[in-house]
Amino acid sequence: MKLTNSFGLRKLTGCRGNKNILVVNNDRIDRIFNVLFVGVGGQGVIVASQILGEVLLKAGFDVKRSEVHGMAQRGGSVVSQVRFGTKVFSPLVKKGAGDFLVSFEQLETLRYLDYLKPCSFVLVNNQKILPPSVSMGLENYPEDIPERLKEKFKNFILIKGIALAQQAGNPKTLNVVLLGVLSRYLNLEEKMWVKTIQEQFSPGLREVNKNGFYLGRENLMERRSVIDNSR
Repeated sequence: MKLTNSFGLRKLTGCRGNKNILVVNNDRIDRIFNVLFVGVGGQGVIVASQILGEVLLKAGFDVKRSEVHGMAQRGGSVVSQVRFGTKVFSPLVKKGAGDFLVSFEQLETLRYLDYLKPCSFVLVNNQKILPPSVSMGLENYPEDIPERLKEKFKNFILIKGIALAQQAGNPKTLNVVLLGVLSRYLNLEEKMWVKTIQEQFSPGLREVNKNGFYLGRENLMERRSVIDNSR
């Protein structure tokens, strides 16, 4: 099964020739793929990367993860990197090598732009969370982040993540909403995503998280409310 759906990795061939074909459960994969999840503490960044890692393992890939969340409990920056392929030796993504950036907060996106390339997919939740320096009046929060990203990346999508999570029934499902969006770019079996999400959460939270995943996944396909075209 090749990752060549209409939303997906086929579009990456503009960066590295024709070596972006990924074969699942086979002996060959042309290269390693790199995904970065970024946000602030309390948004579910680490859980999102754990779910993706488990889905990829189920699909037969070698997977390496790393995470940094020093001040996560206080709303500090959180980043988790996921690398996958036939054989992955290092969990760390090199600068300029990221294929996907899944950002839970607008400003956090800017901190990791040097990990990307022009053809990277940049999936950004439209939420703004003011860092302490802004709350204290020491700095201003940039107002033109979506415009700057749209100018720099042709594969940039601004997502109404909180609105979709609330529609699912719980704003804390933001992380699985964003995974639903990401899933449209990875031709992995839908049932593996759902099974992994069900395994991650307690019985009382499974249905609402499954709803969040499908809202992200289906709204991207339909190109409707998940895309914020207001800017």
